[in-house]
This record gives sequence, structure tokens and C-alpha cells, in this order.
Amino acid sequence: MRVVAINTPGLIREFLNFNATVNANNPNYIRALDKEVEQVFDPTKNKLFKEGDAQRWIVQNNAGETIGRIAAFYYSKYKNKGTEYPVGCVGYFDCINDQSAANLLFDTAKLWLAQNGMEAMDGPINFGDRDKWWGLMIEGFDEEPMYGMSFNPDYYEQLISNYGFENYYNQYYYKANIFNELPPRFKERYEKFKAKPDYKAKHLDTSNLEKYAQDFVTIYNSAWAQHGEAKAITFDQIMKLFKTLKPIMDPRVIWFAYYKEEPIAMFINIPDVNQYFKFFNGKLGLLQKLQLLWMKWRGNNNRLTGLAFGVVPKYQSLGIDSFLIYSCSLLLLELKKYSEYEMGWAADWNPKMVNIYKSLGAQPSRRMVTFRYIFDKQVHPFERHPIMDYSTP
Repeated sequence: MRVVAINTPGLIREFLNFNATVNANNPNYIRALDKEVEQVFDPTKNKLFKEGDAQRWIVQNNAGETIGRIAAFYYSKYKNKGTEYPVGCVGYFDCINDQSAANLLFDTAKLWLAQNGMEAMDGPINFGDRDKWWGLMIEGFDEEPMYGMSFNPDYYEQLISNYGFENYYNQYYYKANIFNELPPRFKERYEKFKAKPDYKAKHLDTSNLEKYAQDFVTIYNSAWAQHGEAKAITFDQIMKLFKTLKPIMDPRVIWFAYYKEEPIAMFINIPDVNQYFKFFNGKLGLLQKLQLLWMKWRGNNNRLTGLAFGVVPKYQSLGIDSFLIYSCSLLLLELKKYSEYEMGWAADWNPKMVNIYKSLGAQPSRRMVTFRYIFDKQVHPFERHPIMDYSTP
């Protein structure tokens, strides 16, 4: 076997295609768009290169056939509460069911990360935001993945664990039938806030994207500051996201709550575009874009997926989440366009979010795991991700 660094267009194609090759026997597999994967590793497109670096490799057998791939990366803002040492990351891991090939991939990534000052590695995760390709799928292979969801053969868990990675935290997905009635407390809280003129819930208006982009930034940066990841987003980033999503977004499922016009909560959902992308085999050229518009016009997609949910800390525990969710639910029941809803992942270190999902009457649908491998456990004993402390912002 030999390791080959990705540095030519042909090797990039090998890297992209191998994910489809190794998942070929699972009829539920949906290939991610090649363009989206490549943007992750383009320094002109991925802002994280300004504070870190990334490298990719494939492993080939003696016949020159690709049998595995991996990426390693690090960036200064990658932090987790309770971790006081530099942690790098691995992702885009794919491999045949061969422990020696997997070990060679992990050894290669570990050496590169150590040379760049890292003392541990988390993965498999994304060199970017946590709404895409984050964690290893452990449960949930019997359904098609939602957009941005990791998907992998089931033997990967054994390959990763055998190398020495440990479960750093679980990521839980939940799904619900939109036509199922919400528990009574949602309606009670909705009516309580509906009766207060200072509180409003409304969905996005595409003619005023700038306003809602700024509201998103305000809520996100306040709600996620308590996660201890030193992570903030900018108006320009969200405007770019909104413009990217505009061809497929449905403004009626993107909701914000306000107190005296101050943005205090958001509930961001989109139609599951994997229901379109599964026909494109990783491509999104002019032909695919026209096909997407045609499928969207026909209304073939009845699945929604959650992108983000957050409440500004001082408004948490008041019932604003119920007010916002019920407001959205009323419109969805009226539209009768969507029937299935799968929420974005909630980690086991965020029990409040997990409990919100359960309170909806939703059922567990998938489990992912983010693993950690510590280079020297004599120096840094392994500890799981600490539970979020809600008592401090």
C-alpha cells in the first residue's frame, strides 16, 4: 500500500469518486455535490484556511487501486469546552473493510497534525460548519440521509475504534410526522405569547433578506456563545448562505421570534434538497439546475430538515421555543405540502436541546458519533465532552 497526497485534478477526482465507490452497495446512499466538497478544500472559498490548514490523501493498493481516503485539518477557533490543549481534526474518511489500510490513513493524518502542533484529533468531522458531514453514522442506515448528513458503511465504527478513537460525544437526530398534533403545552404557550403584543413570530420574507440575515447573526452569536467554541458568524457569511439557499428555500418554514422588534429566537428549516440531489450523482451544472427547478415546481419533495434552532439566553426557559415552533406548525398544517420532518443533530452534551426534540413527540431516527484520539494519554487523559452548563452564558 502507498499513501498519495492530493495535489492534481486527477487525484481530486479519485478522492471524490471513492466515497461513491465504497457506498455503492447501499441503495439509500446519496452522493454529496462534488462542488460543495471541493469548496471545503479551496482556500479562496473556505475562510478557515486563514487560521489553519488542511491536507488530503488517498491510499492505493499494490495494483494502484484506491482503497481509502482521508483529510486532516486544524484551525485556531476549533475549541470544545473543557479542552485546554490543541486538537486537530480528521474527516472525509472512507476505506474498504481493511484495518491495515485504515490504520495507515489515521497514522498519516496523525503525523501531519502532530507536525502542526496538535495533540489530539477529533473526527470524522467537517472542515467547516457543524451542519454538514459531522460525525460517523452509527444508527440510521435504513433511510436516505438528509442533506448535509454523514453517511457511511456500518463497519467504519469498528475500524475507527480499533485504531484507538473513543466516543467523545453522541449526536442524536429525531424525526416527526408534521401532521401529528403537538403536545397541549405548545398551544398553551403559543396562546400566552400571542396575547402579548410585544412578542411576534413571523417567517422570512425573501424581499428583505438583509434584515433576516442580520437577525440570524444576532440570535446565533448570542445563543451559541455559551457553547464555549469562541465561534461567531458575520452578516456577510449569512447573506452568502441565504443567497445560496434562495433557489431551494421555502420562506414559510424559516421563522424568527421578536420582542419589541428585537430578534430573540429562530427556527430555520429547508426542504430536504437530497430529494433532488440524489438524481445528480454529485453534479450541479446547468442541466441539473434546470431539473431541480422543474422538480421543485412539481412539488415532489415532502421532507423538511432542520438547519438551526436557537433562543437568546435571557429568553430561554420562558416558552419562546414553543411559541415559535407552534407558529410554524400552524402554517405547515395549512399548507399540507410537507409531511416528514427530521431535525438537525443535538449532542448528548446539550440535554436541553435533546429534551426539546423529545417534547415535540419526535422519535429517534439516527445516531452519529464524534470520536477523539489523544496522541499521548499520559499527558492528556481522555474525557468525554462535558455537559453544557446552562447557569452561565
